Amino acid sequence: MSSPRSAVVITHAMPGDTEMAIAAAAKAAAAAGCELFIDRAEAEKRGGVPEGVNVADDLPGEADLCLALGGDGTILRGLRQFAGTSTPVFGINYGTVGFLAAAEADELDAGLERAFAGEFETVPLPGLELASEEGREIAVNDVSFTRRAHQRVAELSYTIGGREVGRVRCDGLVAATPAGSTGYNLANNGPILAWGVEGYVVSFIAPHTLTARALVVAPDDVLHVANVGELDEVDIGVDGVEVGPLRPGQEVCVGFRDGMTQLAQLEGENFYRRLREKFGRLAH
Repeated sequence: MSSPRSAVVITHAMPGDTEMAIAAAAKAAAAAGCELFIDRAEAEKRGGVPEGVNVADDLPGEADLCLALGGDGTILRGLRQFAGTSTPVFGINYGTVGFLAAAEADELDAGLERAFAGEFETVPLPGLELASEEGREIAVNDVSFTRRAHQRVAELSYTIGGREVGRVRCDGLVAATPAGSTGYNLANNGPILAWGVEGYVVSFIAPHTLTARALVVAPDDVLHVANVGELDEVDIGVDGVEVGPLRPGQEVCVGFRDGMTQLAQLEGENFYRRLREKFGRLAH
């Protein structure tokens, strides 16, 4: 990729962790002749930004680069923000796992140099689109349906490709993309989907039946989820952020959207090596 001329920087919820990183990013961007922007709310969260970072009320709609300084949650926020554009999101991991990150915090200078030189590959990632009476939401990782604390077990009906597959009493249901299959879905013992797989996975949270099994769904098949319980609402989450309730008798649909976002990765990076490094290391 050619060197970016404009870039947007976003950071995670603990600004102190990335204070040095954003200063280094400003210096690296200036050296590369790249204009670096930050959202005003983000700048105020930090209590100000270093010289060389432009505070903007309206960020460039399609910047050449989004630099995410944080963990997977921050990278996901960048991917959602620039979904449907050609803007790649280059993550430097200041979180716990950083499965989506291109570089680690202890590789900051080298990572910034590669980012602002355009020395990375772009991996198109699919997403999920949630459609309900309230409107539409997009997810890069997953859409979840979870019972509320201290309420009875959820009763969910799920239909795929126009056919009801089953009704399950459970704590919830998760629809996950390949990128999201290593998150909430993995905690449900759902299968890991490699990046590049076309399709998504549906898994269950603490199902109260032995017959509920995770299912890999074809990309053209739409998932319909209905709350068939009579009393309690179920919370709907998009990439871990609550977006509203699924009321008793209400139904929503989730569809696969190919190539929705662009993730920056260093040249030669391999999904399976990343899987081993991130999750194998955590197992020790």
